[in-house]
Amino acid sequence: MLHQLSLPGRRVAAAASTVLALTAVGLNAPAHAAGYGTPTIAFSASYLSGAVGATGDPVVTVTVAQSGADTGALTVAASASSASSVARTADVAVTGTGATRTLSVAARGRGYTDLTIKVTGLGGKTATKKLHYAASAAVRDAADTRYFTGSSDASAAVDVGDGYAVVADDESNTLRLYDRSASGGPVRSWDVGADLGVSKEIDIEAGTRVGNTIYWTGSLGNNKSGTYKSDRNTVFTTKVTGAGADTRLTVGGSYRKLRDDLVAWDKRQGDRYGFAAGTADGQVPKQIDGFNIEGLEFAPGSTTTAYLGFRAPLVPPKSGGKALIVPVTNFDKVAGKGDEAVVGEPIELDLGGLSIRDIRKNAADQYLIVAGSWAADDNSDPYALYSWDGVAGHAPVKRVDLPTGDPGGWESVVEVPDLTVPGVRAQLVTDSGSADLYGDGTEAKDLDHAEWKKSRAVWFTVGG
Repeated sequence: MLHQLSLPGRRVAAAASTVLALTAVGLNAPAHAAGYGTPTIAFSASYLSGAVGATGDPVVTVTVAQSGADTGALTVAASASSASSVARTADVAVTGTGATRTLSVAARGRGYTDLTIKVTGLGGKTATKKLHYAASAAVRDAADTRYFTGSSDASAAVDVGDGYAVVADDESNTLRLYDRSASGGPVRSWDVGADLGVSKEIDIEAGTRVGNTIYWTGSLGNNKSGTYKSDRNTVFTTKVTGAGADTRLTVGGSYRKLRDDLVAWDKRQGDRYGFAAGTADGQVPKQIDGFNIEGLEFAPGSTTTAYLGFRAPLVPPKSGGKALIVPVTNFDKVAGKGDEAVVGEPIELDLGGLSIRDIRKNAADQYLIVAGSWAADDNSDPYALYSWDGVAGHAPVKRVDLPTGDPGGWESVVEVPDLTVPGVRAQLVTDSGSADLYGDGTEAKDLDHAEWKKSRAVWFTVGG
């Protein structure tokens, strides 16, 4: 005999029956869609530079999130481009999973585009953010080319081991550490101006390393208007600790009168090289009879005598003249302790009518010289790479004519390999500050965003 349920019992049973029925049709499933937040998307940089046909262009890190959702379920892709001639949405690649993704762009053409990057989360919710992209033109030796971004006026580069180099900029007093094998921004940087007590640009043009000391020099010349600026008359040192990506620099000694010492020495030589005239008020430094230093390296077997390589003057100051090197025999004490310079016997080199844009040696005293014009030209004049043994009276030997069809002037060689080994390569870096990289008539040094400024680093075969 069945027993009837009491009224309260019948109500409980009915409620339970209703829950079972709703569950069966899915109406009591957790309301996840309503609980998902709007996704978020952030970039490591909002501005990115690339190049047509480049290998290993800079990338951007994309960080995404959505409340209530696993980040692995989010998708990221380009949804629009403001200039498909520069890059289409299909040219944007996003790799990786989870909260952090890597975004790269394969440029189609020179110019600018705004790329809309869209993250799609669960519940159909989305968010977008614009990436401002600039692409420079294709260059020769693209596979051997990397781009150091954050600055366009690379003027000197010093190897610090493990594939890294410290690069100077002649438009600022900032030294930057780069991975030589990858395109992208500096690993870290040091603005040395405050430590040196200078407020204007030093016009850093050359540097070289001995042990744990890097020696640097300004051009020592007037500015481009022919006006003397005392901060450009600076040589200084930085002390190196660590190596590679862990490199650290601290400012050491400095000296602010090397130009004065050189002019005084030349006067005692009967104005042999016209240094007084070359530094006179109104004299532009980048003239055939001007005064401008762009090379610094130590003499063979020496840690005290440094070679100062001149971009101007040529000797004599006419077409076909020779390049000038002036040794300073106590340079370690000049730059390190502020001693007055002791000048040795100058060296004149036949570089085919070109002057010195950089000079670098290795531990075996094998030198490479970047030779270029004394003029403030459009970087189309000839450039060449010479080898030398560092001995006065011994002639340099041309290794390669450097290409001039692409933007930027060849300005520095990072390190010298063993030049007796066939096929070895050296990496050279351009100063691209005056280049119109993106086709809008703007010089690279005047671009609004540091990420769009860049210098080009290229490997050339020099051995054998």
